[in-house]
Amino acid sequence: MERKSRRGIRPAERVTRVGVVTLLSDRSALLRRSVLAVPGSNPTMMSKARGLPADAVFLDLEDAVAPAAKVAARASVVEALRADDWGPQRRMVRVNDWTTAHTLRDLTDVVGPAGDRVEVIVLPKVRSAGEVQALDLILTQLERERDLPVGRIGIDAQIEDTRGLLHVDAIAGASPRVEALVFGPGDFMADIGMRTLTVGAQPPGLAHGDAYHHVLMSILVAARSHGIAAVDGPWVQVRDAEGFAASARHAAALGYDGKWVLHPTQIEAANEIFAPRQDDFDRAVAIVEAYARHLSAEGGHRGAVMVGDEMVDEAGHRIARAVAAAGRAAGMSVTGEGTPDADRAQ
Repeated sequence: MERKSRRGIRPAERVTRVGVVTLLSDRSALLRRSVLAVPGSNPTMMSKARGLPADAVFLDLEDAVAPAAKVAARASVVEALRADDWGPQRRMVRVNDWTTAHTLRDLTDVVGPAGDRVEVIVLPKVRSAGEVQALDLILTQLERERDLPVGRIGIDAQIEDTRGLLHVDAIAGASPRVEALVFGPGDFMADIGMRTLTVGAQPPGLAHGDAYHHVLMSILVAARSHGIAAVDGPWVQVRDAEGFAASARHAAALGYDGKWVLHPTQIEAANEIFAPRQDDFDRAVAIVEAYARHLSAEGGHRGAVMVGDEMVDEAGHRIARAVAAAGRAAGMSVTGEGTPDADRAQ
């Protein structure tokens, strides 16, 4: 089911859902392998971020900015957004959550003068669909005021507490603007009383399983059921490259699209981990091509094919299409060597 908006086509509408697998026909506009967090009160860091290879950059007005610096940070964010040397990164702004006194002014003071440069608003600590809908209404007013296409600014909703998790499906479907759900591990751990001081780490005493599995899967299922992206939260120990990689691989294995990064050194690892492996991409393309041939009249209208030693039917074909689409969006190309040959189905 395609997701329509009031202005016609928006990035999220490029999502085509086939069965239970979300296929991104034009993932180039939606890549979130690496989402770099940058304090909105630090002009130097915002300037440096514009030249980094992150898929997206969000300029933060929330946790990374001290209360006394929030007003000044809005002007700094506008100045950074209006710079001409941005690369292909998606430009995002994280505002303060609705329980604060800052949200409305964050929106009017940033989207007002720089709405043509903002692609996504990140809304933290989302607890209900109504909070997303309120943001949608205000963005609509600001877009009309600026004579911008209504619906052009997307929303990434952060799930950071138990109420947000309980309402995650409604949040995901609250507005056509919602492009991604994002897990906020730090606040979530505090909300449930998890006994560890290291954000994202497994708590001492947990002998078996993964403390975050239910949360991550709940967010992922809600995101996929609405055809949007799912993004894992940050690994705060920025000097722990192995810990970051392990956390990213875990999320990628579940099916997440990317992860927030807090330091430029984490970007390359995230971009690599959340893209398909070359062997998987090559095989996926081979499966898609073989399946297309065998479904055709020339191929005998066969519904199952042999690719190497594996029988592939429509379910396997959908998985292969998703992997192939993700690889192409990440700029991958088939090696042309060592890919499996397709044989006639027996």
